[in-house]
Amino acid sequence: MYSSIADCFRKTIASEGFFGMYRGSTVNILLVTPEKAIKLTANDYFRFHLATNEGGLSLPRAALAGGLAGLFQIVVTTPMELLKIQMQDSGRVAADARAAGKEVEKITTLSLTKQLVRERGIFGLYKGVGATGVRDVTFSVIYFPLMAIINNQGPRKADGSGEAVFYWSLLAGLTAGTTSAFSVTPLDVIKTRLQASGDKKYDGIVDCVRKTLNNEGVRAFFKGGLCRIMVVGPLFGIAQMFYFLGVGETILGIERKKSV
Repeated sequence: MYSSIADCFRKTIASEGFFGMYRGSTVNILLVTPEKAIKLTANDYFRFHLATNEGGLSLPRAALAGGLAGLFQIVVTTPMELLKIQMQDSGRVAADARAAGKEVEKITTLSLTKQLVRERGIFGLYKGVGATGVRDVTFSVIYFPLMAIINNQGPRKADGSGEAVFYWSLLAGLTAGTTSAFSVTPLDVIKTRLQASGDKKYDGIVDCVRKTLNNEGVRAFFKGGLCRIMVVGPLFGIAQMFYFLGVGETILGIERKKSV
C-alpha cells in the first residue's frame, strides 16, 4: 500500500495524524537501552576472552565475538521488535476500520502485551525469535569486526590512551552500522513479515521466503532498506561514540585504565 518512504509518510499523516509516526516509540524507549547495553558489552566480553595472550584477535574470532553478542541480545530484541511492529501496524488497521465505519478500540503497548501473554503465554512475546536471531547474529558478525577495523585506522586521542577520537568512533559506528543494516535487510523483511502477519499466513522462515519470492520477486527482500539504514546507521554511530567516550564509567565513578 506504500510506494516509497515519502508516500508512507504522507498516508500515515493523513490517516493517523502526526503522532501516528511515533507509534511503538514507548517500546523503543524502554527496551533499546538494555538491548544496546547487552550488545556492546557482550561483544567486548567475548572479544576479551577470544583474544590471544598478546591481545591479538583474528577476523574469524572477532566475527564469532560479534555473533555471540547478537545471540545474547535477542532476549530483549525479539519482544521489542514484535511489540513495536504490531503497535505500528495497529494504526494502519485502525484507520482502515474507521474508514469502513467500524468502532475501534484504542491499543496501547501495555494492552497489547497483556493480550499476547493472555493468548499465548510469555513465549507469545517471542514470536519470530528464529528470524530475529538470524538477523541479529548476522548483523553483529558483520558490524563489530568492520567497526573495529575502521575505528583502528583513525586518529588517536592526545592523552596517550591509544583510543580513537570521539568523532572517528562516531564515523566508524555510522559506516559499519549502515553497511551491516543494508546487508541484512532481506533478513529483516522476513522477520518483520513473520511478526506482523497472522499465525496462518507464513509457516516459518522458509515458507515466508518462498511466498515472498514467488509473489513479489527478489526486490521485495529489500523493501524498507533505505529507511532502515537511515535509522540504524546513526543509531549505532551515536551509541558507539558514547560507549567509547566512557560516559557510563563517568556516571558510575569508575576510573578508566589507559591501554598500554
